Amino acid sequence: MVGHGAPVAERRLLPRSRGRTAHRSRATAPVDQPRAAMLVAHPFASEIDMTAPATLCLWYDRDALEAATFYARTFRDSAVKAVHRAPADYPSGRQGDVLTVEFTVLGLPCLGLNGGPAFRHSEAFSIQVATEDQAETDRLWHAIIDNGGEASACGWCKDRWGLSWQITPRALTEAIADPDLAAARRAFEAMMTMGKIDIAAIEAARRG
Repeated sequence: MVGHGAPVAERRLLPRSRGRTAHRSRATAPVDQPRAAMLVAHPFASEIDMTAPATLCLWYDRDALEAATFYARTFRDSAVKAVHRAPADYPSGRQGDVLTVEFTVLGLPCLGLNGGPAFRHSEAFSIQVATEDQAETDRLWHAIIDNGGEASACGWCKDRWGLSWQITPRALTEAIADPDLAAARRAFEAMMTMGKIDIAAIEAARRG
């Protein structure tokens, strides 16, 4: 698996049962391409060896493996677990194309789906990463930005695939939750002026 020195597992996905396959083949109603891509991915869910009760499914155009590989080398406790190829043509790809990629980010189980260009990520969804110090904050921020990403405000940034990240020092979280409302307000107002979070400036504002 990428990130731990072992090869990434690859296997072709097979339908769960002949009956389900036959049912799909009899369907005659037209299906729009984005929804068809979701239908293509869904039958394989029971084939994916993930023990977690929930898995985050992230939609990509055709770059799920590239994105997962970047996350695996950037974030701790992250790895590409398996690559699954389509057993037949589908609306946004061909038989043998990478369809889904199993990976983890900071221990969070994820499934990257190559569903085509119809849907894009937005800031309505983001992954918040708690950092321990300024060095870790700087490293993650620049890893994302320098790889074709985009800086935003208050510790937010966007990677090259459009997925939003919040690089959030624990010191910031603690400061804006300070029971001293005046201290929390000062820290919050300092944060509102920042792109990448400056821990020293947050702590100074908290102290007043």
